[in-house]
Amino acid sequence: MTPYPFSAVVGLDDLRLALLLTAVSPAVGGVLVRGEKGTAKSTVVRALAALLPEVDVVRGCRFACDPAAPDRGCPDGPHEPGAPHGHRPATLVELPVGATEDRVVGTLDIQRALADGVKAYEPGLLAAAHRGALYVDEVNLLPDHLVDLLLDAAAMGRAHVERDGVSVKHAARFLLVGTMNPEEGEPRPQLVDRFGLVVTVAAPRDAKLRAEVVRRRLAYEAGPDAFAARFAGDETALAARIVAARAAVPRVDLPDAELDRIARVCLAYGVDGMRADIVVARCAVALAAWHGRDRVTEQDIRDAARLALPHRRRKDPLDPPGTDEERLEEALEQAAQQAREAAEDEPDEDPPTPGPDGDGPAPPEPDGGPPRGGEGPQGGGPGTPGPDTPGPDTPGPDARGGPDGGGAADPALRDDAAGPDGPAQEQREVRAPAPAQAGAAYRPRTLRIAARGEGGHAGRRSPAFARRGRVVGSRTPQGKLAGAPHLPATLRAAIHRGALRRPADSAVGAAAVSAAAVGAAAAVGSGAAVGSGARAVRFVQPRDLREAVHVGREANLVLFVVDASGSMAARKRMTVVKTAVLSLLRDAYQRRDRIGMITFRGATAEQVLPPTSSHEVGVLRLASLRTGGRTPLAAGLRAAAATIATERRRDPRRRPLLIVVTDGRATSGPDPVRVAGALAGVAAVVVDCESGPIRLGLARRLAAALGADVLPLDALAADPATTPLRRAA
Repeated sequence: MTPYPFSAVVGLDDLRLALLLTAVSPAVGGVLVRGEKGTAKSTVVRALAALLPEVDVVRGCRFACDPAAPDRGCPDGPHEPGAPHGHRPATLVELPVGATEDRVVGTLDIQRALADGVKAYEPGLLAAAHRGALYVDEVNLLPDHLVDLLLDAAAMGRAHVERDGVSVKHAARFLLVGTMNPEEGEPRPQLVDRFGLVVTVAAPRDAKLRAEVVRRRLAYEAGPDAFAARFAGDETALAARIVAARAAVPRVDLPDAELDRIARVCLAYGVDGMRADIVVARCAVALAAWHGRDRVTEQDIRDAARLALPHRRRKDPLDPPGTDEERLEEALEQAAQQAREAAEDEPDEDPPTPGPDGDGPAPPEPDGGPPRGGEGPQGGGPGTPGPDTPGPDTPGPDARGGPDGGGAADPALRDDAAGPDGPAQEQREVRAPAPAQAGAAYRPRTLRIAARGEGGHAGRRSPAFARRGRVVGSRTPQGKLAGAPHLPATLRAAIHRGALRRPADSAVGAAAVSAAAVGAAAAVGSGAAVGSGARAVRFVQPRDLREAVHVGREANLVLFVVDASGSMAARKRMTVVKTAVLSLLRDAYQRRDRIGMITFRGATAEQVLPPTSSHEVGVLRLASLRTGGRTPLAAGLRAAAATIATERRRDPRRRPLLIVVTDGRATSGPDPVRVAGALAGVAAVVVDCESGPIRLGLARRLAAALGADVLPLDALAADPATTPLRRAA
C-alpha cells in the first residue's frame, strides 16, 4: 500500500522539523516522539522513509557496506576496491515490542546448519537498519534486554553478537526513531538520553485544522495512489532539499561565539554531562544547512535547544517528565545576556596606547571593572554563581525550610494539627517530599518472593525461570527452540539414542568418538555434521535438541495498601510514611515492576492508582494523598484481593507482591483477620507504622493472619538488604 505522504501531514511542525534534521545529519542522534494516542506519530515516522536519500551498497553484502568505505570487519567481507555495487532506497526497519533477542542481533542459522552442516550467522534487525532508520513503536514498553542492545549499538555504532556458538561484530549505525504514549509509562532515562531530539505532539485544538486532518485522511483511504500523486511534487522537493542540506553540512561554520552560547545555555539549564552540548551543536549546524546558510546563527541555537534540551534535565527517574518552557527561556535569555556582556568586554581592534615610557600598553585604571568569569578568585567561569548568589538548585532567601534547609518548617508537611480518629476529622492534603530528598533518606530493603516463578516478565526482583540468567538444567523444547541449546544435554540425548557408534576398527574408534564429542561441543544444537578428518558422522537430529533452563529475575506487580486514616496523620507519621513509600516506588521503578496503590480511610477503600508501569503517576498520586477519618483496614484488604484477582485474569504470569502500610488498628468495619483469607497464597509484607513507648502489636497480628513478613517502618531506612518473602502466588 502506498504510504501516506510526509508533506500531506497537517500541523506537527516541530515533529516534522526534527525528523528532517535527523535525515540531514544522522549524527544528531535520532528522535523520540511523545504523544497521546491518535496523534499520527507512527504515520509521520513511516512517511519519512520515502524522503531518505538512496545509499550505495556492495552487492551481495547483507550488512549494506558502503563501497567507498567498506567495513573492514564486515562478516561478508573483506570487500575489495572496485567491488560490484549498486543503489537501493534507505531502509526503515521496525522493531516490534515483542521481538526476541535473536531476531534483533541475529543468531545461528538453524536451517543451514541442519541442511548443510554449516555454522552460519543470520543477521538481525540491527544489521538490516545499518545506514537506514530503526523505528521502535511504543519504545517505553520495550523489554530491558532489548533496551540494553539498543544502547550498546547506539553508543558504539556496532553490534556485537556472542550467542549460540557465534561470535560476530558488524557495523550498526542507524537513525533511531521511537514513539511512545506517556500514559503507559516512561522509558529508562539511559534510553531517552540516547535520543538526540525529543518532541511532544498533541492533536490540534483548532476546529479547521481538525477538519482538514479528517478530510485528507478520508481522501487517502479512498484512493492512496491518487492522493499520493497530489503531493508528489512536494515530496520530490523535500527529498532534493534533504540531499542538498546533507551535502552542505560539512561546509557550515560554527563560530566560537555561538559555541560559547551553547555551553552557557546548557550550564544555565542545568543538564548533566556533555552530550547535550554536542547534540545542540550538531542540531544547530543541521538547521543552518537546512535553511541554506553557511553559518550558525543565534536563532539556530535557540531552535536546537528547544528540541535537544528539555528531556535531559530530569535529575531523578521519578521526576515528572516534560518541558519546562519558562526555565528554558530563562536559560536562553541568560546566555544571550552573557554573550552581550562578553562582546562589550572584548578589547578594541586598535593598537594599544603606549605607556608613559612608550614601550608598552598603558596600565589599567585602578578602579577597573569587575573580573571576567573564570578570572576572579572564585574561578567560576561564565554563568557560575558566586558564594552569595543562589544557583539553579540552591534555595534563595525566600526558600522555606528549617535551619538545616531540609524544609521541616514548611506548613504543608506538618501533621501535628491532626486530631484523634473520628469521622468528623478534617480531611487534609499532605505533600510528600521530593524524590531526590527521599532517595537520600530512605534506601529500602529489596523485597523478593522466595519461590521461583514460572517465567513471567523479565525484571530485577524475584527469582524465576527466564530466557536469560544462570543455567540450572535442560529440557526438551516445546515446538520451536525458544532459547539457547544446552550442548551437553543435546550430546547426551544423541548418545542415548545410539547415534554415536564405535567403528569396527578399534584403533581409530576411540579417536572418532572423541572427535565427535569435541565437535558436538562446538556445533551441536545446529545439527552440524561432526567427526574426524574425512570421516564425518551426522548424528544430531532435531529430536535430540535440548534447550537450556535459565533462572533469572522477574518483575512483579507491587500493590501498595496504605492506611490514610486520622491515626496515620497524627504526630507527623504520614510524612514519614510517604517518604518510605516513595523510596519503595523508586525501588519498584529500578526493578521494572508494575505498581498499584489502594488507600483506606473513613468507611471505604479507594484504588487511587490502578496497576500501571508509570511510576511517575504513582509519585503524583502519593503527593496528593488525603488523610483523615476512621480506619477501615478490612475494606483495604478486600480491595487488594479484588485488584489482584483482576490482574491475575489479565496477566496470569505476573506474580503480585502486596505491601500493607499500617499500624494495624481497625476502627471501622469487620476484624481484618477475618478478611485475610481472601489473600491466601499472596506474597505480602506488612510495614508496621506503630510508634511510641506503648505499642499494641496489631500489625504483627495482621501479618500472622496474612502469612506475611513484618518490617518496622524504621527498617526501610537501613542499608539495602534482601528480604525474601515466605509466600508466593
